[in-house]
Amino acid sequence: MDTQTSAPKNFQLVHQLARRIRIISPVLKNDQERGYIFEILLKKRPEIKKIRSVFALGSVVIEFDPTRLPEKNLLILLDAVLGNIARKKADQHKEQKKAFDGPIHEVDLAVEGMTCASCALLIEMVLKRDPRIKQASVNFGTSTLTVHGQLGKDEVDAKVATLGYKTYAMDTLSQRKSLIEKEHQRIAMAKRRFMWSGMLSFPVVLIAMSMPSSRWLHWLQFALTTPVVFWSGGTFFAKAGRLAKQRRANMDTLIALGVGSAYGYSLPGLFRRRGHIYFEAGSAFITFVLLGRFLEERAKGKAGEAIRKLVDLQPQTATLIKDGQEIIIAVDDCVIDDVLLVRPGEKIPADGIVIQGVSTVDEAMVTGESLPAVKDVGHKVIGGCVNGSGALRMRVTAVGMDTVLAGIVHMVDQAQATKLPIQKQVDKISAVFVPSVMVLSALTMAGWLIAGAPFGFAFGNAITVLLISCPCALGLATPAAIMVGAGQAAREGIYIRNGESLETAAKLNVVVFDKTGTITEGKPKVTELLKLSRLSEEKLISLAASAENNSEHFLGKAIVAYAKEQSIELRECTHFSSEAGRGIEAEVDGEKLLLGNNAWLLDQGIAVDGLLAAASGFSGEGKTPVSMAINGKAAAVFGIADKPRPQATQAIQHLKKLGIQTLMVTGDTEKTAHYIAAIVGIETVIANAKPEQKLAIIHQFQKEGKNVGMIGDGINDAPALAAADVGFAIGTGTGIAIESADMTLVQGDITKVTEAIQLSTDTIRIIKQNLFWAFGYNVIAIPVAAMGKLNPMIASAAMALSSVSVIVNSLRLSKKQE
Repeated sequence: MDTQTSAPKNFQLVHQLARRIRIISPVLKNDQERGYIFEILLKKRPEIKKIRSVFALGSVVIEFDPTRLPEKNLLILLDAVLGNIARKKADQHKEQKKAFDGPIHEVDLAVEGMTCASCALLIEMVLKRDPRIKQASVNFGTSTLTVHGQLGKDEVDAKVATLGYKTYAMDTLSQRKSLIEKEHQRIAMAKRRFMWSGMLSFPVVLIAMSMPSSRWLHWLQFALTTPVVFWSGGTFFAKAGRLAKQRRANMDTLIALGVGSAYGYSLPGLFRRRGHIYFEAGSAFITFVLLGRFLEERAKGKAGEAIRKLVDLQPQTATLIKDGQEIIIAVDDCVIDDVLLVRPGEKIPADGIVIQGVSTVDEAMVTGESLPAVKDVGHKVIGGCVNGSGALRMRVTAVGMDTVLAGIVHMVDQAQATKLPIQKQVDKISAVFVPSVMVLSALTMAGWLIAGAPFGFAFGNAITVLLISCPCALGLATPAAIMVGAGQAAREGIYIRNGESLETAAKLNVVVFDKTGTITEGKPKVTELLKLSRLSEEKLISLAASAENNSEHFLGKAIVAYAKEQSIELRECTHFSSEAGRGIEAEVDGEKLLLGNNAWLLDQGIAVDGLLAAASGFSGEGKTPVSMAINGKAAAVFGIADKPRPQATQAIQHLKKLGIQTLMVTGDTEKTAHYIAAIVGIETVIANAKPEQKLAIIHQFQKEGKNVGMIGDGINDAPALAAADVGFAIGTGTGIAIESADMTLVQGDITKVTEAIQLSTDTIRIIKQNLFWAFGYNVIAIPVAAMGKLNPMIASAAMALSSVSVIVNSLRLSKKQE
């Protein structure tokens, strides 16, 4: 390498060999779509043989031909390509003002002490003002916060604590269970506070309604109201006081001001034996607010039922095998490579691999399959699933938040905590709501005094304005619906990774389908083999299966299964590389193999004339041809059949009824693609599509102003899934496809796409209804209160029930889907 060459600006060269280098680039870190674009651009150069990327690290391994592309030139090329990608990325995010040079961490915490949506908004505002925090989201409905930035858990906890709230870790399912227990305790405490407050306030209201002249009855009101205000309602004053020290205000401030003013104004009248007494307003208001909070907590509990059911799947203990002894340990104490015993009927404690025993395992929570799966030595098992009639010994491969079950819980969590664009506008209104109400209350009192009204009347109307206003209903309108909607989706087998997709899905007008493993079952079988080589059929199958044994593609797995059915021995593959959507290159027993479509072989300089007729015949029968070349010569073609999913035709019909355009974009041949498309009812077909072509099709529709959904399952679908407005991944597909998508269809049932779209439509409608009620309530109630037409007790009851009505309306989503 030329040492005089200037150092690259956009990446770091961390490893180099004669034909391979590894680089790390911040431009690609945690950005899959940019990474795929980078790969696509490089693969256009024939001198570059293979690319492997780890997007989480921004790491890329590149194998190249130094005789055609010297390393010096390669480094210049890489720097230029990454520079262009970086500039594009900077242009798209130029509105972001914060710059983060170090690593970005995600911190998820549960928050205790939030009493209304304005509490969540306050915490979020304070967090966002810290320059070390890139993004913060606080969800009152789920009582959680998510922070992306350079702060650790302890630092985030300290910032939240200054506002008077407590945070708890929720990194493991056991911690989540303890949070659920705290939630039950919180509901019980809310009920107890309301009951005591109600019993003490009832006689106070009765006395006020009788309009007594006896002073001792006024003293009885005072005696009963005092514990209501300072015990049952003490938390409102404590939080309002802490916020006042920081020159901030929220719903607790309005409550403290209203109740404190009513209570304080009544004391001089009590001692002077003349003047108005408002003890009943203060005690009744506290009681109604506590009733609202209790009902709200119960309703939130019902809305979060989906998360609780998932968390309850994990057992609390595991049986560890150590030195021949069985030891009962907490699940959180399990570590990777521990050997665990799972008895019949027990839940599997963690993800792992069976090392001894045979049993059946109910995996319905992950696969949706009603029939248990047989598990033998070497098979993977998933934590939370129920073991059948046999005992298993397993080696732990994942614990804590790395398990499949924890990942599903986190996925649902993230979806429920997402703020939709419509909610961000509501937050801006809520941010100025409390100060505005305080000003309106003061203006109400001043206006009545100027008009010549008695002080007591003016003061009562001012208090009523404080009591009737309700920012909670505004703040809950969107998150309550999202929480119920995401939970309902999880129960239906639709896991939402990106909560915004719950809003976007309702706007889709184009849905693009992959074929293999998406429209078809993804269980292809080799039905025919045409050989051109002099090698025996068994030898050809052995070579092909040995090469494809390293592949994740369905067609490759079909060839491997075909070899195993005939008890053909697989051999060691000494070299393997693949090009998504096209084919593989491998070396087995010294033979250089190419397997894939004819276009792939043709690009590698293989004469495919002898394969074309057979491939065309297979395609006409709906079979996918996989051509094979050995040492540069065409050798064979496999005919592989894959049936359409039973629900595929129904799913296409449903989408058409919704007015959504459907098309199939596949890397398969023209004839095979049209054959399958005709069966399921898709008219528009684009065949022989490479991953970059799928991505271009998505972008073209988007340029035309259309909202595009993409449904796929393979590595070659990942760029299109990431680029689509809503990406749907088949749950049985590859990990990269699932990571790139917005929603995962757990059972592989593509009719769930229409269910997701319908759920999205229903969720948006409920959100709009909630917002209409919340805005309408405040717009009508506050002016009526200011005009002196509302009694303070009626105002407090209306305010308390307004936020409850929003949650109850949101819960209708779960009933609609039943």
